[in-house]
Amino acid sequence: MSDLEKGRVEHNEVATAELNANRTRGAGSAPHVNGHHPWNQPLAIKPVTRLGNPVPLGLTSFASTTLVLSFCNVQTRGVTEPNIVVGMTLFVGGLAQFLAGMWSFPCGNTYAATVFSAYGTFWLSYASIFIPSTGILAAYADVPDQLHNALGLFIITWFIFTILMLIAALRLNVGFIVMLVFLAATFLLLAIAEFQNSLAITKAGGVIGLITSFMAYYCAMAELLKPEDSWFTLPMGNIPKRLD
Repeated sequence: MSDLEKGRVEHNEVATAELNANRTRGAGSAPHVNGHHPWNQPLAIKPVTRLGNPVPLGLTSFASTTLVLSFCNVQTRGVTEPNIVVGMTLFVGGLAQFLAGMWSFPCGNTYAATVFSAYGTFWLSYASIFIPSTGILAAYADVPDQLHNALGLFIITWFIFTILMLIAALRLNVGFIVMLVFLAATFLLLAIAEFQNSLAITKAGGVIGLITSFMAYYCAMAELLKPEDSWFTLPMGNIPKRLD
């Protein structure tokens, strides 16, 4: 089981000690129910409940949205306006990733729950900037320099958050650590690009963002390709855990 998949919750089995004790007491030790002893009745045992692993959903949602945004940042096929990513940020990077985070809580995976829920809200808040009805862009219409600085502050906040998540991931696995390193570099470059209003740095951030998205896809596939279900698996570089 991978480090990110900590929490497949199973229902505890019903204890049978009392049932076995009752069966040895004899006919006179308990009242009859419709001519039958109660311990002779079949014991209702609830089936084992398993929660699916939400990590691949969170990673693929993050990877797909980052990929589209990075394509825009490097101006692939001449696309310069990032508005095409709004739908992705709302429903894929936002809603789907947020739900993956919420589902990670009952699985007992606090780290995945924190990461996916937080980045889900990042994408939702990022999308709201480009929705005209929010009035965010309109508020900076007369002060475009403030818009770049405001976006820079918005992005640098998520750079700080990513660094914190990177520190918390240092005992998870190499694959996830590498992905977070590239993600932190992406946020940092994009924040600097906004502060400097530099297209070249934006493109550099887009290139690193492309690498980040491919790393996220890799981690997602590593989570999906389990030995019992797949012909092959992908190594994640597991890190030994503390023994104390």
